[in-house]
Amino acid sequence: MEIVLRRAVAADARAVADVWLRSYTAALPTVVRPRSDDEVRDYFREVVVPSRETWVAAAGGGEIVGMMVLAGDELSQLYLDPDWRGRGLGDRFVALAKERSPGGLGLWTFQVNEPAHRFYERHGFVAVEHTDGRGNEEREPDVRYVWRP
Repeated sequence: MEIVLRRAVAADARAVADVWLRSYTAALPTVVRPRSDDEVRDYFREVVVPSRETWVAAAGGGEIVGMMVLAGDELSQLYLDPDWRGRGLGDRFVALAKERSPGGLGLWTFQVNEPAHRFYERHGFVAVEHTDGRGNEEREPDVRYVWRP
């Protein structure tokens, strides 16, 4: 099945939020979310999709199966529907992020998310900072990764 990466539009906001929710729940079962599902959906509808560089992976028929948000040289979110992990979508999103920010990228991920660490390290990102989580709303220890060409 062909997957198209494209910019999100307003009509995608609910599906984008739902991918985020499913992915977060599957990948980060021990991390407490500070917002309800409805608050997450509102945030994606009112803030993320209309005002951030939001990309989606759309399967044939238009189903949204992945999402990525870029903020300049910051890869701020990359989430895939759990059923679509391991199919190369994350690789495609990272390649797109590097193309959009050829001078380098930074990102944060939680320290408990070992699969994300392996994924980003495989793509040339290097851990440069570890925190105790005081700087994020989940209060979860995190790690900063950077990629430089």
